[in-house]
Amino acid sequence: MATLAEIRAKLKAAETKGSDNQRTGGDNGVYPFWNLKEGEEALLRFLPDGNQDNTFFWAERAMIKLPFAGIKGESESKQITVQVPCVEMYGDACPILAEVRGWFKDPALEDMGRKYWKKRSYIFQGFVVEDGLKEKETPENPIRRFIIGPQIFQSIRAALVDPELEDLPTDYVHGLDYRMKKGSKGGYADYSTSTWSRRERPLSDEEQAAIKTHGLYNLSDFLPKKPTDVELKVMKEMFEASVDGEPYDMERWGQYFKPAGMSQNTGDPQKTSTPKAAPAPASVDQDDEPAPVAKAAPAPAATETSEGGDSRAQDILKMIRDRQK
Repeated sequence: MATLAEIRAKLKAAETKGSDNQRTGGDNGVYPFWNLKEGEEALLRFLPDGNQDNTFFWAERAMIKLPFAGIKGESESKQITVQVPCVEMYGDACPILAEVRGWFKDPALEDMGRKYWKKRSYIFQGFVVEDGLKEKETPENPIRRFIIGPQIFQSIRAALVDPELEDLPTDYVHGLDYRMKKGSKGGYADYSTSTWSRRERPLSDEEQAAIKTHGLYNLSDFLPKKPTDVELKVMKEMFEASVDGEPYDMERWGQYFKPAGMSQNTGDPQKTSTPKAAPAPASVDQDDEPAPVAKAAPAPAATETSEGGDSRAQDILKMIRDRQK
């Protein structure tokens, strides 16, 4: 288990570096705190990662959303979104972000860049000390998983870098509980008033027995699987098609990445058998972080036409393609 000093050092290093830097399973091990009603609370106790090589007590998940106008061949299909894993979470270079990063040098492309930027969430585990949902059915293993979005994560992180914190919040004896409070702001769920408890609380005998009986999860087991070389090529192809405004093509991409709710496999662009990537849910707190903005280079003003939004999209696409030449 990493010490508090090690966690602080790694957080500081990541901050200095300026890094741009779920499969949740079929059980009910994930605690759906986002189903709390406005004004309700849940008290959680986070636990360390079962993977002792992980400095932190969470695993970071990064996904990229690819919007499509519809599905090829379906005349009345609505806009859909396909999520693909950003391979930066595995320490590799992401071919999509490699393209998108350059867009932030042009003010006219910044909005498009944010649209295709990775969305981060964080996987934690621990106990539900006070269940604000009053769940009727709970899993046999009381160690639950929590899918935390950027807004709540910043609250969790703030305590770790506070010099007055002497022990890890996950310490079995001197640890702290975390009170998740749900509010609303601008029509979205808001968790900004969530806080750490001020008093230490040792784990109860029942909680310690549960850890001994069930063990701790290896949190990286709940990340999307790392894409193969073939899947990386498919991801880049889907990205380019999405930017160009093309519909989602089930025949070309269905074996690899599909919108949530689609199960059929109808094609294989490589004519080989490759496992498809598991679809993963979006960040739960609607707090997708914007991409870091690089210093903007001067850009020509967009041309206004009477064709409205469609012409604007074409202007952006033309600018993107011109930059690639």
